[in-house]
Amino acid sequence: MNIYQYEINLRKKGYKYICGTDEVGRGPMAGPLVAAAVVLPEDFHIEGLNDSKKLTSKKREELYQEILKHAIEVQVSYIDVDTVDKLNVYWASKLAMTNCIKKMKIKPDYILSDAMKLDVDIPCLDLINGDAQSASIAAASIVAKVSRDHYMIEMDKLYPEYGFKNHKGYCTKGHLEALDKYGVCKIHRKSFAPVKRYLSKQLTLNI
Repeated sequence: MNIYQYEINLRKKGYKYICGTDEVGRGPMAGPLVAAAVVLPEDFHIEGLNDSKKLTSKKREELYQEILKHAIEVQVSYIDVDTVDKLNVYWASKLAMTNCIKKMKIKPDYILSDAMKLDVDIPCLDLINGDAQSASIAAASIVAKVSRDHYMIEMDKLYPEYGFKNHKGYCTKGHLEALDKYGVCKIHRKSFAPVKRYLSKQLTLNI
């Protein structure tokens, strides 16, 4: 299927500002959950636009710059680890996407989301694997992923012992070893199993 087909069909029905939204960062045990919302112009066509997880980091960066340059509007929302721990990743994802849409200066007249029903007063279609089916969602996926990666690279400067610039907070062998050696830092998600296990072990040792 043409990744622009949903947008083409919606424009034929009279919709002008079609917003794609997606999130990244559900799985990591450290760092924020990040969502983006993107409204692309009708004539925006770029080679390689796809689900951010299927792209190399270099290609994501290239597309990220092109999206920022040409998009009608881009918004990004960061949900901190305390809120992720409090809400869980599903509700944090919904909050992040909704926040992006609420921040938009140009109100979209239609929303395409990646598998998330949103409580907004705008017509909305949630698509399974939407970042591989819709150009707007794919663009949002790329913006969210690159924005989060940039954030984690900055966090690596504050906490270099964990290697955040390499694994971006995901549960790699190196990250788990660093957690065991250095303990929990401020951007670890305390509700996530590896971090909970470490904290529980420390509590047992201190009794």
